[in-house]
Amino acid sequence: MIDKKVFESHDEKAWCPGCGNHGILEALKQALAELGKEPHEVVIASGIGQAAKTPHYINVNGFNGLHGRAIPPAVGAKIANKELTVIINSGDGDSYGEGGNHLLHNIRRNVDITHFVHDNQIYGLTKGQASPTTAQGQTTSIQTGGVVVNPLNPLAFAISLGCTFVARSFAGDKDHLVPIMKAAIQHKGYALVDILQPCVVFNKVNTYQWYKERVYHLDEGYDVTNKMAAFQKSYEWNEGIPMGIIYQEEKETYIDRVATLRDGSPLVNRTLDPKKAERFLEDFR
Repeated sequence: MIDKKVFESHDEKAWCPGCGNHGILEALKQALAELGKEPHEVVIASGIGQAAKTPHYINVNGFNGLHGRAIPPAVGAKIANKELTVIINSGDGDSYGEGGNHLLHNIRRNVDITHFVHDNQIYGLTKGQASPTTAQGQTTSIQTGGVVVNPLNPLAFAISLGCTFVARSFAGDKDHLVPIMKAAIQHKGYALVDILQPCVVFNKVNTYQWYKERVYHLDEGYDVTNKMAAFQKSYEWNEGIPMGIIYQEEKETYIDRVATLRDGSPLVNRTLDPKKAERFLEDFR
């Protein structure tokens, strides 16, 4: 086990006191330490938003890009160096809204990266705009008459598309979150973890107390390979919210399917020889 302190960053955090992002960040450091990961072995990518500031607050390689564009650089990093542990930390708006198209197609590709969605059911950075997971009818600082559209169910969405690892945890339950993070990072393939994360300023409905009255742990007898059971669990919400690995299966990753990537050393370590391209130039002479 690595000393968790190696992941400490000296950057001042801009998150509000009590924000669920703090708990997720501490759980992530602990998970990486318990997995024995060194900082240079890890890349964390994000888009835009409060959760997307995570790469600034942890001592690993980081990429903070455009809104909703966390997945493309994460995929690129993994393909360039398949030995890296590549993790995305971004919010529900960034991941399920602006980044929805990238999410959909990475599930199809099954690139071996881990995606932690800090799901606070609101856009915190834009001061309370409804996100794709805000409940219909919920009033916000922008939707003062209540949200009129249906919320996205991210777990059912991912399961229906064939995602190979789908899980849910809670920022207020570190003892549950750390092992879920470790399992997701160790999973071979694309892993999506929806982390319920209270926004103490802009979401006055889904508070720590609200979640604590509803979340429950899946029992040891739950079969994570049963897709129909997973669909049923993904639709449990108001009366009880299941936490744990909802669905998991083994499937070839994108790199497994591409011989050039699968066989041999990581692309980043290979010698670049421009002369090998000369045979392609013959077609233009």
